Amino acid sequence: MPDSYWPKNDYYQEAKIYQNHTSDNEQENYQVSDKQDTSDVNQIEQKTEVVKTTKFQKIYDGRRRKAAFMLSLIWTTTIILHLLSWGYWIILGLIGLLSVQLLRILFAKPKLPPKPLSEENLAEWPYISLLVAAKNEEAVISKLVKNICTLDYPANSYELLVIDDNSTDKTPLLLEQLAQEYEHLKVIRRGPDAGGGKSGALNTAIPFVKGKILGVFDADAQVTPDLLRKVVPLFAREEVGAVQVRKAIANAGLNFWTKGQSAEMIVDGFFQEQRIAIGGIGELRGNGQFLRMNALEDCGGWNEQTITDDLDLTIRLHLNQWDIDFLPFPAITEEGVTNPIALWHQRSRWAEGGYQRYLDYWKLILRNRMRFSKTWDLWQFLITQYLLSVAAVPDFLMSIILRRLPITSLLTIFTVMVSLLGMCIGLRRTRKRQMSLIKEKKVMKFGSMKEHPLSLLLTLIESMRGTFYMLHWFVVMGVTIARMSILPKRLKWVKTVHRGDEET
Repeated sequence: MPDSYWPKNDYYQEAKIYQNHTSDNEQENYQVSDKQDTSDVNQIEQKTEVVKTTKFQKIYDGRRRKAAFMLSLIWTTTIILHLLSWGYWIILGLIGLLSVQLLRILFAKPKLPPKPLSEENLAEWPYISLLVAAKNEEAVISKLVKNICTLDYPANSYELLVIDDNSTDKTPLLLEQLAQEYEHLKVIRRGPDAGGGKSGALNTAIPFVKGKILGVFDADAQVTPDLLRKVVPLFAREEVGAVQVRKAIANAGLNFWTKGQSAEMIVDGFFQEQRIAIGGIGELRGNGQFLRMNALEDCGGWNEQTITDDLDLTIRLHLNQWDIDFLPFPAITEEGVTNPIALWHQRSRWAEGGYQRYLDYWKLILRNRMRFSKTWDLWQFLITQYLLSVAAVPDFLMSIILRRLPITSLLTIFTVMVSLLGMCIGLRRTRKRQMSLIKEKKVMKFGSMKEHPLSLLLTLIESMRGTFYMLHWFVVMGVTIARMSILPKRLKWVKTVHRGDEET
């Protein structure tokens, strides 16, 4: 790999130095002993902080200024396009370029996932460290720990580290009880002054992990027993620095909002597969991400100056020329938010973090550090996901003044149709895989299974509903980016509340 732009091992070195200079009694509180690895509960209050270097911090300075400049540039460009007689031709040319990329994505053939680990090579299975950052997760933490600690993977070949991020509910008590039952559960406790949000919590655990592969889960995650056996083979290719597992919504049938999120996860998984197949960007989604330890070190750990640790790490991995692969099946399930207010807060954070990475790393992206196929893929999604929403306000005002259609109307229609098409194909593909799995398990008992004759119509209806739900992104993106450009903002991590069985 090329030289990294990020400071390497500063955090890890500080943690080791701190341990080496503590007394024997202090070390009992701060580091993992061999005895604790096999039997006792590890309760650690990590007091070290991530070392901040001038070079590292400088990238993240002036976000509001950069956002304001981009807002002005987009609005000015939109107005100029209205005033030019050939402005519509520019939009048509852009649609043409995007259409070429779309056709490449749609007709790409993803690689088949490698075969799961075989018990014939059990001695070669790698040690894996699984991390969960938990803050006030009493409703779901027990279910998660029981699920993770009973995977179809040798108990002595993986560990679960739960970072209790200063929880004020029953989470610490539940974790203490669970640690008595599961030997490979270790608990790391953070104090009230610990910062950095989820990134800070995950960084706290790094000096104590033993695995060369790390898995990161949210506290509401549920996984299939064979997940690790299917993820590990994807790391056989040395260029793969991370793997994202497809996500699904556990409470999908609850209401319109959860049904929409379920369809959204499917279309996201579809485009992930297809983009990777043409040499584009694979992206991390937080829950269900697996990382090669030396790739994470190469990127300087998790960034505590962002509110979306997964999206930020995605860019830094690709800038350091690591690939991110994708496992489409089986999926990791998580709770979907159940009302529009909670959805707005969650998506505003995602929108801000997603846009923030362009503001932070634009110079490095423009240098084509990632390779052309990834760079073009990234900018294409910048246009359709972010810039189109920002241009909506001046476009609408100019269309009223000049009494003409919005100049981006065709581009908007194109984007919506892409979402609808991707959702249709993604739903069909997901259901075919589910049917194949059912056939494999039940073929001896039930024989052949046929597709429902109305499945195509039902898929189309579900895709139309999901696409209508996805329109909320236009509003979220436009409002969030405008706010980032105008209002002063300090980093604030807003936790998504998990309700467990109460909502599912």
